[in-house]
Amino acid sequence: MSDAPKKRARRDLSGWLVFNKPYDMSSTEAVGKLRWLYGAKKAGHAGTLDPLATGILPIAFGEATKTVPAVQDGIKVYHFDIVWGIATTTDDVEGEATETSDVRPDRAALDAILPRFSGVITQIPPAFSAIRIGGERAYDLARAGERPVMPPRQVEIDALEVISHGQERSRLSVTCSKGTYVRALARDIAEALGTRGHVGALHRARVGSFTDADAITLETVEGGDEAGRDALLLPVAAGLTNVPEIRIDARQAATLRLGNPVLLTGRDAPVEMEQAWASLRGEAVALGYVEHGQFKPRRVILA
Repeated sequence: MSDAPKKRARRDLSGWLVFNKPYDMSSTEAVGKLRWLYGAKKAGHAGTLDPLATGILPIAFGEATKTVPAVQDGIKVYHFDIVWGIATTTDDVEGEATETSDVRPDRAALDAILPRFSGVITQIPPAFSAIRIGGERAYDLARAGERPVMPPRQVEIDALEVISHGQERSRLSVTCSKGTYVRALARDIAEALGTRGHVGALHRARVGSFTDADAITLETVEGGDEAGRDALLLPVAAGLTNVPEIRIDARQAATLRLGNPVLLTGRDAPVEMEQAWASLRGEAVALGYVEHGQFKPRRVILA
């Protein structure tokens, strides 16, 4: 008889953990660690967070992984420090200094420049980013000594304000759309003020409906037993608050879970919707759309 330890059984677990990612942990490492702690069969995350950043990294287990795109499309809020006077290869503290400046903007100048970076703006992403250039990741090219030509992109900045200001560094808050590079924003603000700058600290305070108030630390997860850890999870539907909800009955839910459309009835029933989710007593049943008065499922959420 073998004395080898039995392989840990994986669990069919579904839900969201609003993880407060610590400094110097990659998003991939976070998913692997939490999947192991929960013994979950399937896990993923909604929006990569750099290892040097902290804050909200929504972790999806099981059926919640089907709703990841809906969470990723939600509004993001970041708090970040601009270190004045030094540009780096990575536009953050990890890179080597490339340029310096003696110019230190005052608070009035900083406040005055921020409207230029609000609304729809064009960014050139940092060379050290995951964007693919000719089939290769830009950061792989940059690390190999090449200078990848980064294509400009349009992003939307909903709000940008100063939290605190000092001679050597300032802290700002930005509310922005998916795809915004905070490192590029800090670099460009500094250049617009006639100096150089890079991100000295970065914290994500919100992703969609998930905020710092919901955030769970690694120590909290590690400190609990299985029941305690499971109690930290939010339902699959918690990631869908920014998507229109359509309430259905048990018969319709059974039909949708077979992958079939259902006819929506009632005076206020929608006729056309590009995106929606169907719920049964608050539980997510399917993601889909409405066409000619029918809800048509794209992704079915199993009970």
